[in-house]
Amino acid sequence: MQKIWQDLRYGVRMLLKNPGITFVVILALALGIGANTAIFSVVDAVLLRPLPYDQSDRLVFLNETSKAMDEISISYPNFTDWRSQNQVFEKIGVYNRSSYNLTGAGEAERLITGQVSADLFAALRVNAATGRVFTNDEDKPGGTPVVVLSYGLWQRRFGGQTSILNQPITLNSKSYTVIGVMPQGFQFPSRVEMWVPVGQLSGETGWQQRGNHPGLYGVARLKAGVSFAQAKADMDNIGANLEKQYQDSNAGNGVGVKPLLEVFVGDIRRALWVLFAAVAFVLLIACANIANLLLARAQSRQKEMAIRAAMGAGRWRIARQLLTESVLLALIGGTLGLLIARWGIALILYVSPDAIPRAREISLDWRVLGFTLGISFVTGILFGLVPALQAGVVEVHETLKETGRGTSGRHWLRSSLVVVEVATTLVLLIGAGLMIRSFYRLQKVNPGFSYEHLTSFSVSLPEKKYKTAEQRDQFYGRLLENLGSLPGVEATAAASGLPLGNNGWQTGFVVDGRPRPPRDQTPLMEACLVTPDYFRAMNIPLKRGRYFNQHDDRSSLVGKDLSKLNEIEKEYAALNSIVIDEEFARRHWPNEDPVGKRVVMGSEERPQFLTVLGVVGRVKMEGLSQDSNRVQGYFPYAQTPFGGMTVILKASGDPNQLIAAVRQQVKAIDPDQPIYAVRTMNEIRAESVAPERLNLTLLSIFAGIALVLAIVGIYGVMSYSVTQRTHEIGIRMAIGAQPRDVFRMVIGQGMMLALIGVAFGLVGAFGLTRLMTTMLFGVAPTDPATFASIAVLLSAVALVACYIPGRRATKVDPVVSLRYE
Repeated sequence: MQKIWQDLRYGVRMLLKNPGITFVVILALALGIGANTAIFSVVDAVLLRPLPYDQSDRLVFLNETSKAMDEISISYPNFTDWRSQNQVFEKIGVYNRSSYNLTGAGEAERLITGQVSADLFAALRVNAATGRVFTNDEDKPGGTPVVVLSYGLWQRRFGGQTSILNQPITLNSKSYTVIGVMPQGFQFPSRVEMWVPVGQLSGETGWQQRGNHPGLYGVARLKAGVSFAQAKADMDNIGANLEKQYQDSNAGNGVGVKPLLEVFVGDIRRALWVLFAAVAFVLLIACANIANLLLARAQSRQKEMAIRAAMGAGRWRIARQLLTESVLLALIGGTLGLLIARWGIALILYVSPDAIPRAREISLDWRVLGFTLGISFVTGILFGLVPALQAGVVEVHETLKETGRGTSGRHWLRSSLVVVEVATTLVLLIGAGLMIRSFYRLQKVNPGFSYEHLTSFSVSLPEKKYKTAEQRDQFYGRLLENLGSLPGVEATAAASGLPLGNNGWQTGFVVDGRPRPPRDQTPLMEACLVTPDYFRAMNIPLKRGRYFNQHDDRSSLVGKDLSKLNEIEKEYAALNSIVIDEEFARRHWPNEDPVGKRVVMGSEERPQFLTVLGVVGRVKMEGLSQDSNRVQGYFPYAQTPFGGMTVILKASGDPNQLIAAVRQQVKAIDPDQPIYAVRTMNEIRAESVAPERLNLTLLSIFAGIALVLAIVGIYGVMSYSVTQRTHEIGIRMAIGAQPRDVFRMVIGQGMMLALIGVAFGLVGAFGLTRLMTTMLFGVAPTDPATFASIAVLLSAVALVACYIPGRRATKVDPVVSLRYE
């Protein structure tokens, strides 16, 4: 232990003796270790750490499947059958994400609400921190309306007072009793602020229909000893039995089962591992660079090592001293790296806060600190091992007579490290180049509408207060009229969902006059309710026919007997018009004018005929890089008024300046009606490409760091080579070599290393960039243009890095250099 302490004290003195090299090494290490720590903290929180529930590896996610879609929500009758018939789950619950108006206790507010079954909490093994969660008796039609608050809402809205328990609050114009508060940090599903029993809705007509899928998804806990494969087989069997039993609603439908963690992770798994590999490359380049610096430093300490060897120090003793100094550097760099990691995490969350699942769990905890400590030790040994072993081989007699020239073996080693740096840098630069081209093409995608000067906000009318279609139509009609009179407003409209967010719904249809296909082969359309001015406000072009107008309303129901229809059928009874997108027309009427043709919805017993009024351009509904390949259909809002709509304003200037006036207009119509989800279309567009922006930003930063390190590495090796060969260069010039010959020699040697590195880098990139296939849009992972341009760029940068040492070599004075020794 005493010897180690001596090595540490001596190492500190040597580091302080060479502050320039020490600063460069620590800075490079801090950047490399800090970047690795930041990315590891994200990988750990998202991919490696279990979900924050007891035995979370036994939790599975459930949904329905069909031949057309891998994931659809669960109908409530199917859920109750799954719950009663399965043999593999301890508990099974369902949930969806809705929103409720909170009124009567201060400013009206729209709150994201989880509509969940009572067994969801049991499946997650989570209970209320204060009070209780609701029971199965409350989770059924006719049950007492109760609500459980999130910790955040309890603190923000009710001051954290326990007196709120067992007190009524008004949600959607209905009284609910507060019975509990969930633990701090609990949010399932994400972003919810309170929970209500979903079973109370199951008595409604629509919820009793197996063909209705009201956005429910399931979470279940496996019984002890039951494997995932057994659970999948059991649910497949239940799904097959239900398909046989209910052919009209369940034909072609099955059950999807997957680990709950996979739902949280989504499609980001591969992207995170690619980024982790990229940042590891940065650290590898930093290690190669530092090893080169330490090799040069070891060369200048040869006489010191020879004296130590002459005094009895063995090879291992000398190597240990240098390794101690390397590990000390790495630990200092790792400590500073933690600070850089904190900044890095903040940058990641700032660039794309919604692109990373489980973002709230990202932190510098003990696992991340352990990773940083481990990587610091490994890094210190990695970049210090080769210089230490080289310094341990000391020819005492020869070294004490050494004239200052280096050995060819060490020059070869430093050259090899430069080749590694260049090759690794090229791989990172090509990856970044591919992401830049991909993001550029993504930004150039035509979404089918205009972003400019558009803002949106959502309104959800409570069903108890706005019971009839006429009441809802009157509210939105008056609101749009009032908003249209505001100064600077050019157009107003409302829609049930906006593009780039997959906010519509899917519904089956057939073309009138053609055979009705089997239910499981019925085509689906992306459906959306819109007011007449929607297409003009969004600048969606009309291709044929006309847009909706004020005459496309519910007047067709006058005089009709609706007594035999259920509530849902009454809501849709007036629907008789549709505007379709150009893809709809191309697929179903390829050589005809679709205007005037009819689309059939509903069952064969009660068909509903919709006349095509117009054809509009196709819109990116799901995202700029996504396309469901489903056709798009728009229905007139006045024929089927929904309670929840998104209002769009087109302004001549900045539409955000109108929000205060918008709130006043809504309050003027209904003081208890809040607005929420206020966003411009440019913000919605930015959110839709958030994952791609995150990948681009991080890969570009890593590639930039790698490029700087590579430049420093090439410059350092060539500069050191010129210094070591001063005597040789002097002799060459003394016997007739011209400065341009010396310049050409230095440039040639440096570029040879760079070009070898480029060659190896191209081979590596050709294999590794294939892992980025799912991260790219409109660009092949082996895009020749990107490969060629990046290779030329790096070669040019290497030429610049060689230029200064080359110019310095031409300034060597032969007379001075011959006296160099």
